[in-house]
Amino acid sequence: MALTKDKKADVIAEVAQLLKDSKMTVLVKYQGTSVKSMQELRRASKDNGTKVVVIKNRLFKKALSDDGRFKDIDLDALSGQLMYAFNANDEVAPAQSLANFAKNEPQIEFFGALSADGRMLSAEEVKTLASLPSKDQLVAETVAMLLSPLNDITNGLSGDLAGLLDGIAAKAS
Repeated sequence: MALTKDKKADVIAEVAQLLKDSKMTVLVKYQGTSVKSMQELRRASKDNGTKVVVIKNRLFKKALSDDGRFKDIDLDALSGQLMYAFNANDEVAPAQSLANFAKNEPQIEFFGALSADGRMLSAEEVKTLASLPSKDQLVAETVAMLLSPLNDITNGLSGDLAGLLDGIAAKAS
């Protein structure tokens, strides 16, 4: 069923808003992926705040051309069956979601990504991003690293204190 002019305008406005809010928009080729698999991807991507949509490239190009940040991007390169993943909270999350999905669906192929500052990233750069730890993982590692010296001191004092008391008790008797 063809979209009416009003519905196309609504889709363009929605995509323009997603582009405006998104820290990273990842583009992938999805030809040959089943509808069931796509639904699973959408569900799994919601967990990390990623929204996955499939729209006509022509409508996506229109939304891009309306945004001044993307004026230097070659819109002719956007061709074929493309799926778009947006995330407003994390730059790495959409790439990671799609990379995890691609492990079970080998026909998924990274096409590129659009950064919040208007740059087009290559497929190789997106693969590199996907291999990075998530924001939550980095925060947890940093907190653990900061707490490590404090835990070591506490453990050292409690262990040595017991030994010291045993030594004093032995000398006293």
